[in-house]
Amino acid sequence: MDLEGDSPWGDVRSNSPAAPTPDTEDTPNTETASSATSTPQKPSATSTTKVTVKTPGGRGGRTPRRFGAQPTRLETLDDDLGPLGPLGATVPQTVEEPPEPPQKEQLAIRNAGSPNAASRTSRINSLGLEGEDENGLPQKARSLAPVRSPSQNAPRQTRPSVSIEQAARPTFNISIGDPHKVGDLTSSHTVYQVRTKTTSKAYRQPEFEVSRRYRDFLWLYEQLHKNNPGIVVPPPPDKQAVGRFESDFVESRRSALERMLNKIAAHLILQHDADLKIFLESESFTVDVKARERKEPDMPSESKGMFSGLSLSVGTSTKFVEHDDWFLDRRVYLDTLDTQLKALLKSTDAAIAQRKSLADACAELSISLNNLSQVELSPSLSGPLASLADVQVRIRDLYNRQAQQDVLTLGITIDEYIRLIGSIKKAFEQRQRSWQNWHNAESDLQKRRSALDKLTRSGRTQQDKMSQLQADVGDAERRSHQTRLTFDDLGKGMRAELERFEREKVEDFRASVETYLESSVEAQKELIEIWETYLMFLDADEQEEQEASAQQNPSSIGAEGVADDNTEESPAAAGAIPATPEVEQEA
Repeated sequence: MDLEGDSPWGDVRSNSPAAPTPDTEDTPNTETASSATSTPQKPSATSTTKVTVKTPGGRGGRTPRRFGAQPTRLETLDDDLGPLGPLGATVPQTVEEPPEPPQKEQLAIRNAGSPNAASRTSRINSLGLEGEDENGLPQKARSLAPVRSPSQNAPRQTRPSVSIEQAARPTFNISIGDPHKVGDLTSSHTVYQVRTKTTSKAYRQPEFEVSRRYRDFLWLYEQLHKNNPGIVVPPPPDKQAVGRFESDFVESRRSALERMLNKIAAHLILQHDADLKIFLESESFTVDVKARERKEPDMPSESKGMFSGLSLSVGTSTKFVEHDDWFLDRRVYLDTLDTQLKALLKSTDAAIAQRKSLADACAELSISLNNLSQVELSPSLSGPLASLADVQVRIRDLYNRQAQQDVLTLGITIDEYIRLIGSIKKAFEQRQRSWQNWHNAESDLQKRRSALDKLTRSGRTQQDKMSQLQADVGDAERRSHQTRLTFDDLGKGMRAELERFEREKVEDFRASVETYLESSVEAQKELIEIWETYLMFLDADEQEEQEASAQQNPSSIGAEGVADDNTEESPAAAGAIPATPEVEQEA
């Protein structure tokens, strides 16, 4: 192909002198450059191209590319006004509009001629695209629903997040009600209905109800203490021989037993105790308790809990001396707290007793006022006296309710924590016994080791006895190690229990004091309302008396006015013809 004198683009013939070119070596390179930079042209029928394949080692120098001048065409614009417009004319000012923001393509369609074009077309139709233009772009898309920003959406109602342990923990809601007396004179006692609602899978049903008496609660307390050493078990209220069937005492005991069960069920360790399950669920409670007591001696020690080694039989016990300052400070603190709470309970009981005595005094005053109102003949006085007697009856009822409320709010909390301190002292005693078991095991281990050493130094070959002593020493070492671990675990558990005791103490006393203050304020408001109502009654009664007297006064006032006029006219008539002394002498 002859390229001499031609432009690389094949449009204008170059006027520059042609450079000498080799015969056939650079022809393929020139053709390659022309085909890469120019548009494809129709090959001539007479032109032939000779291609010679050469190795890279025999390739010669490349011919420099020749550039030719391109022609420029000038065309006239069809504009009569010219680029500056007509002279003297006002050029209208055009306001440039901001460019339209770029829009995101709904769908880019490529390779329309590919085999998957039909499937893409079906997907496009499913998206709501009506058609395509000549470039393969969608012309009109189906209008989609607007997406709201997160701030415009309504706030979602979400529950507060809790930990996984709390979410997996079973919940209990225990209520005690319907206390009633059963039995004859010699065996009479109070029975309570215990209703339980729980999410625990260890129970057969989520809701159930059983009947229990006071000694059943005592059994549960003792069993929980025995099964869980070092745990502060909420205790039941104390026994009372006199007045145990009175309504106020029965109500206070019912409330205390309900608080006890709910605190036990809320404890992470006590809620899984088998005895608690028997107490809450068993319908034949007495039979199940006796069967459990018969099975307990045969039960393996592993099934009695992690502190089963605490019941180790001890011989000569050494005196316990507390070496941990933390436990020593807590023991002193609990003794002081116990003394202060007992003094507070005594003062609270005195205030409640004074309130009850005041209620009795109001009842006596009401009786006296009622009797006086019946003797009094004047209705204007007997009515207010009878109303005042009714007011004193209402005040008596108010004082009695307030006294009972004080017992159920402040008094029951103080009494509960006095009993809890007693339960903590039992846990301290269990820790002390655990320490004694550990030291007894240590002393037993020392004795067996000394016997083994003595036998070894004697030099006698008593293999059987030595093997027995070695086995005894191994058992003593395991027992000593186990009792040491039990003592350490007991101390860790008691630390956690005392910290929980402090937290719950603050919460319970705060709640009870708030309830006590609210009930006191409500009682005073009710008392003020009673007296204001009585004063309004007196004002209304006095107004009625005045209206009644006003209706009777006009007739009496008219009669008195006529009489006064007559008495005033008689002296005037006598004064019209006065009697003289002369007339009297003539007469």
